[in-house]
Amino acid sequence: MEYVVETQDLTRVFGSFTAVDRLNIKIKAGEIYGFLGPNGAGKSTAIRMLCGILQPSAGSATILGYDLLRETEKIKSHIGYMSQKFSLYDDLTVLENLNFYAGIYRIPRKERQTRIQEMVAMAGLTGREKELVAHLSGGWKQRLALGCAIIARPAIVFLDEPTSGVSPTSRRMFFNIIQGLAHQGATIMVTTHFMDEAERCHKIAFISAGKLLAVDTPDYLKKNTIEGSLVELAIPQAMEKISALEKLPYVKDCTIHGSLLHVLLDHERHLGDLRDFSGGEPRPIVPSLEDVFMALTKRQRGERDA
Repeated sequence: MEYVVETQDLTRVFGSFTAVDRLNIKIKAGEIYGFLGPNGAGKSTAIRMLCGILQPSAGSATILGYDLLRETEKIKSHIGYMSQKFSLYDDLTVLENLNFYAGIYRIPRKERQTRIQEMVAMAGLTGREKELVAHLSGGWKQRLALGCAIIARPAIVFLDEPTSGVSPTSRRMFFNIIQGLAHQGATIMVTTHFMDEAERCHKIAFISAGKLLAVDTPDYLKKNTIEGSLVELAIPQAMEKISALEKLPYVKDCTIHGSLLHVLLDHERHLGDLRDFSGGEPRPIVPSLEDVFMALTKRQRGERDA
């Protein structure tokens, strides 16, 4: 089986609102597949459909070869799912939470202890097994929630904004664990709006307003999505000068990044023109994933307006 997840025009409509609009994706075994987009883009709705939690309005999909519409229960027994609202029980200990989920996933009693200890070690909670979950920090809770979601050793793990609300250090540690799972053969689909996490995915799918904008490796998207020459520009009162810069005939786009401007020129031969106009020194740069996403959403808006 080449693809463990494959969708054909998967769609979800709520009344007159289309949350996911004819989604077509293919995910290979062992891939970390990042699903990127702003809040309300349709990421969570897509994940919930793929997990069998939400019925599609139209389209079809196969998960591990099972038909999403006809074999939902078979799919559920082979996947793990963790959302940012994953239910841990604060009044239970680390061990009691893991034991509870081991029971839900019907892990045989003779294997249960081994699996629980594996999850404790994976989450870095060795020595804290008897601690109440209420006393754990956000990062520890997050790793414990992942342990509860994967205790049955699922072939595919769906993670919906799993790192929201935790520190950058905890986010990095969490992604190290995800990469370890993929190395062991698990397939991971993760929704995020953090570009540093997206950089660590094998493939990225950008989604906005329910529509898929682009899918490929982070490197390919950075090198091939944006047409023109992107430069970084440091000038005083940068924010106030965006409008004037955007009016220049050779400037295709201008966005703020911290204290710097990213200016997209139609050709690098205009570097001197930009230098003369702005008084700053434009420095050619490789586009970031944030640049890529902004370019894609601007293109989408232009197509919609047209």
